[in-house]
Amino acid sequence: MTPEEHFAGQPVALAVLGAVSGVIDDVGGAQIRTTTSQVAFRRGRGFAYLWLPGRYVAKPAADVVLSVVLGRRDESPRWKEVVHPSPNQWMHHLEVTDPAQIDAEVVGWLREAAERAS
Repeated sequence: MTPEEHFAGQPVALAVLGAVSGVIDDVGGAQIRTTTSQVAFRRGRGFAYLWLPGRYVAKPAADVVLSVVLGRRDESPRWKEVVHPSPNQWMHHLEVTDPAQIDAEVVGWLREAAERAS
């Protein structure tokens, strides 16, 4: 399955996919893996993931979630949730309702995550 097929019928998710893919291409690219649950951007290990919350909850607050792996906890109030699954990584979940939310701040997080995953 391609990333576009994964998000078929989800116009906001498709637009966010395009925005995130463009940012990642600009910072050196990544391998993209699509599973039944998500689209993962990888450089040796995964550093950014897009997934549809509507597949897991009845009334999601967002069309798509961008999850970004950083080597630190980021305190931005934009994060819906931050979890600490292992000693050296924090998974940050950003609810996205509009592709314009992939702004300079998000670009910085994606750049940081991509560089760390290399």
